[in-house]
Amino acid sequence: MSHLFNTYARMPVTLVRGDGAWLFDDQGRRYLDALSGIAVCSLGHAHPRIAGVIADQAATLIHTANIVHLREQEALAERLWELSGLERVFLANSGAEAIECALKLARRHAHARAIDQPAVLVASDSFHGRTLAALSASGNAAIQDGFGPLVPGFVRVPYDDAQAAAQAFADHPDIVAVLVEPIQGEGGVRVPGSGYLGALRQLCDQHQALLILDEIQTGIARTGRWFAFQHEPDLRPDVVTVAKALGNGIPIGACLATEAVAALLAPGSHGTTFGGNPFACRVALEVLTIMQEEQIPARAARAGERLLGALKKQIGDHPQVADIRGRGLMVGVELSEPCPELKDTAMSRGLIINVTRGNTIRLLPPLIVDDEQVDQIASIVSDVVRNKFAPG
Repeated sequence: MSHLFNTYARMPVTLVRGDGAWLFDDQGRRYLDALSGIAVCSLGHAHPRIAGVIADQAATLIHTANIVHLREQEALAERLWELSGLERVFLANSGAEAIECALKLARRHAHARAIDQPAVLVASDSFHGRTLAALSASGNAAIQDGFGPLVPGFVRVPYDDAQAAAQAFADHPDIVAVLVEPIQGEGGVRVPGSGYLGALRQLCDQHQALLILDEIQTGIARTGRWFAFQHEPDLRPDVVTVAKALGNGIPIGACLATEAVAALLAPGSHGTTFGGNPFACRVALEVLTIMQEEQIPARAARAGERLLGALKKQIGDHPQVADIRGRGLMVGVELSEPCPELKDTAMSRGLIINVTRGNTIRLLPPLIVDDEQVDQIASIVSDVVRNKFAPG
C-alpha cells in the first residue's frame, strides 16, 4: 500500500533513470520523452554540466536566509533582465509562487490607485497554478471543484478575443491587470492570433492596468524565443512569470517586473524562505548559459517546424484530426473526440506524451531532441491516432 496522497492518476510505469531525451524504467525499457516533465527538462535528463554544477554547489552552499546578499541571486536576476528586458526579479520556488507574487503586485497597484475592490481580467480555459489565488484565476472548473469559496476579484473572458477584453474593461472599471498565457498549455496548446497580446497591451495602457504574462510553460526557449511574448514585435509586458524550464528539474520560479511595478513591493511586503537559494540559482544560471552557448531557442524553432511539418504531412488530412498547431517545441494535436487513453497507447510504443483538455495530444519534448527523435515522435503519434480510428 502506498502512503502517498492519491492526487495523481499515475501511469503504470516506474521510471528510474534518464539520459538526454530518453527515460528508462525499472525493467530496463527505454522511452522517448516527448513531455519533458511537462516542459521542465528542456535540456534533457542527466545533463553532465548541470549534474556537475549541482554537485559543486551542494558541496559549497545550498541555502541561507534572504537577509544577506547572494551572488548567485544577483547574477541570475541580471541574466533574466538581459533576456527579458524587465529590470527586476523576485525569485521563488515554483510557477504558482511566481503567480502569487504577480497577483500581489496587481493588488498593490490597485491600492496605489485608491481602488479598494480591484479585479484582474483572466481568460477562459487558462491554467495558472494550484494555490487558491492561482486556482481562482484559472479557467478550469474541474480543478476548482470542492475548493470554494474561491478568491474573488477575477473577471473572465474568452481567450484570443481582444474585443471581449475591451468590453470587460468597459463593464468593469476596477480592472487593474490582465493575466494571460501567451500560448495556453493546459488549455490545449492554443496559439492566439497575431496582434492579440498587442491589443491587450493597448487596453492596459488605456486603463492604467498591468499586463501580466504567465510564461511558466512557454518561457525559457520553449517556443523558439526566450519568451513567447517576444514573437510580438516591440511588446513589453509589465510582469512576466517563469518557472519550469528555468531549473531543468530543480525547483525555481521567478516573477519579472519593470522597475516601476517592482517598486510597489518593499522590505517586509513579500518574501520566501527557500526561494532564490544559491543552489537553485546556480543551476538556473548554468541552464541559461548552456542554452545561450548552444543557441537553444533557434534549435527549438527549427525542431518545432520539423515536428509540425511531419505531423501535418502524416495525419493533417485525417478526418478525425481537428487541428495541429503549436510554436517551437510546444505542439498540440487536437482530435474530434476525447482521447485520454492515447497516453497509455503511446507509452506502450515507447513514447511519453500527455493529453490535455480531453482531446488534445500535447507534445513538449526536450529542446535538445535531434532530427531522428523528432521524426520518431511524429511517427508514433501519427500511428496511435490512425489506429484509434481504424475500422474494427
